[in-house]
Amino acid sequence: MLVRLFAVCSISAALLPAADPILPPNPNIKVVEEIVAKVNNDIITRGELEKLRVQIESELRLKRGLTGAELDKEVKAKQADALRDKIDQLLLVQKGKDLNIKVEGEITRRFAEIQVESKISDPDKFHEWIREQSGGIPYEDVRQNMMDQLITQKVIGQEVGSKITVPQPELQKYYDEHKTEFVRQEQVFLREILVAPTDASPAAWAAAEKKAKEIVARARNNEKFSLLARDYSAAETARNDGELGAFKRGELKKELEEKVFNQNKGYVTDEFKTDNGYLILKLEDRYAPGQATLDDVKNEIMDRLYTPRLQPALRVFLTKLREDAFLEIRGGYVDSGAAPNKDTSWKDPATLKPDTTTKEEVAARKRKKKLLGVPVPFSSKNPSTTPPPPPLVTPVSNNPVKPPGQQ
Repeated sequence: MLVRLFAVCSISAALLPAADPILPPNPNIKVVEEIVAKVNNDIITRGELEKLRVQIESELRLKRGLTGAELDKEVKAKQADALRDKIDQLLLVQKGKDLNIKVEGEITRRFAEIQVESKISDPDKFHEWIREQSGGIPYEDVRQNMMDQLITQKVIGQEVGSKITVPQPELQKYYDEHKTEFVRQEQVFLREILVAPTDASPAAWAAAEKKAKEIVARARNNEKFSLLARDYSAAETARNDGELGAFKRGELKKELEEKVFNQNKGYVTDEFKTDNGYLILKLEDRYAPGQATLDDVKNEIMDRLYTPRLQPALRVFLTKLREDAFLEIRGGYVDSGAAPNKDTSWKDPATLKPDTTTKEEVAARKRKKKLLGVPVPFSSKNPSTTPPPPPLVTPVSNNPVKPPGQQ
């Protein structure tokens, strides 16, 4: 199912606040989850990493057929980077929000396509179907994970991929050294739009033909064929922008082959009647038989040379995000993508040493203020002439500890 193309996000367990170091421990408080890392305003829990481990093990078992010691070895190797990967994704999603990248519309459209494919019109039943297809993960979490995945892709493309270039001499060199890989069989790459009648009546068929003619005119007037396919095609390929793929001679019906194999890239056929409606084809690309020229395969070579450059550039970008981020990682866990020389050690408020520890020190500070003739309160937020008692613990973190009763 289409849902399985997207990684399933973990369900974060409910988190209880850390015990106040000033108050005695409450035996009735039960910690149900442990925070492993703080990443700016987000957290990663031990439960999330455990669910990721289970997912890794399941994929290795099902896709590669690993078992026993071999399976354990591969799981351990991949699990070593699990925390790094979770931090990577959080940082990229946070960057996407900073860049004001919006994906809600695209995700809504994708779910609409999935719902059409599932043939489940009732929203509640569709949400339950999503849960079943995703291994028990709620619809809301599957949707959120799809959004995070898409934001991540867009950030990488905008901030990293768009800045990678391959010089023309390098393209030429690669082409010259791999010419035998670019000897082509004759092929065409097609998209389709099927305009179907609403019923079997002559009037419905006439209306479908009229609509098909309008679409042909719009496509030939440089409107995007892919968007026209998504909006008007009755074929199942509409959810893939009408894409049919590649065909060699002999793989298409004779009447279709004659319409496309002798045409140039970009050609849009007239509408023609089929059993299901009026079909329109676009020739997205065409490979002539024989040795392809550099211009013909430039994009393919770019893809081959782009990928090896992307990962190192992405790691540099993620290191910079780490350097600028607030990061704390609990002892016993390792971020294999850590930024050099950045302190990410866990700061437990219960272990922080207060600046003021005795009544004598407080009294001495009061006497010193009086001797200096500085009649100012301890807090500028409290206009009272009687200064409030000093805090028992001087705030030193983003979430300062407060004395009992102070709001």
